[in-house]
Amino acid sequence: MTFRGRHAIVTGGSSGIGLATVRMLVAEGARVSVIALDDDYLSAMAAAPPIGERRVHLIDADVADRSQVDGAIAACVAEHGPCDILITCAGIVLPGYFEDLAVGEFERENAVNYLGTLYAIKAVVHPMIERGRGSIVCISSAAGLLGVFGYSAYGPTKYAVRGLCEIIRNELKPHGIGVSCVYPSDVDTPQLAFEEPYKPAELRAVSGTIKPVPPEQVAAAILKGIRKGSPVIYPELQTRLVARVSGALPGFTRFYLDRVVARARRKRLRG
Repeated sequence: MTFRGRHAIVTGGSSGIGLATVRMLVAEGARVSVIALDDDYLSAMAAAPPIGERRVHLIDADVADRSQVDGAIAACVAEHGPCDILITCAGIVLPGYFEDLAVGEFERENAVNYLGTLYAIKAVVHPMIERGRGSIVCISSAAGLLGVFGYSAYGPTKYAVRGLCEIIRNELKPHGIGVSCVYPSDVDTPQLAFEEPYKPAELRAVSGTIKPVPPEQVAAAILKGIRKGSPVIYPELQTRLVARVSGALPGFTRFYLDRVVARARRKRLRG
């Protein structure tokens, strides 16, 4: 697939993985629309947008609000034409102990991470079906492959994105629409920097050996996955290994994580 002239809509495209993906799409000659919250990141992007053959269309919207998503995508289509590629990068995470996290946090993360993904797909899928082509890419996480201590609000939303992608891939393939799910581990983004102070000691122990990858690495994997029509995209080797081990040896995975968590808990209680 060539990206030149194709309209790509990226939710959460003003920072992190989304911004890196937008920059690469623009460099490939795509017509790009960005849907993101009206915050400092979107303001910075408006002040210094990626330079390409066509102006990047920016629109502020909260993906947790279906009416805002519908309106934003309609505006993107009015600006750049029908959506050829949808990439849902908008996401939030607040780690913590399950018993300490407020129920509202679970609702908030589900609204943004899962429903925000669902709303965007719903807004583009019927025109894609009518045209008989399209690509949909959703960002899950390594935390959507196995249960990770401290991510009780975040992980289930990424499992949900994973499940949604697996199901609609089967349903939309006969219509010429490709669906891909991306499973990054830690990525060097503002979101990762935000969550670091809130990580329980046990989560730090589990993720402590993982070196964050640059968002550009994930973006490059996304574009490669779209070109190849890959249903599953692993941006780095460590997540691919996690997927294989957790799928083939779930008992060993649980045993290993239990040991890491137990050691970290003992250390925390002694301290």
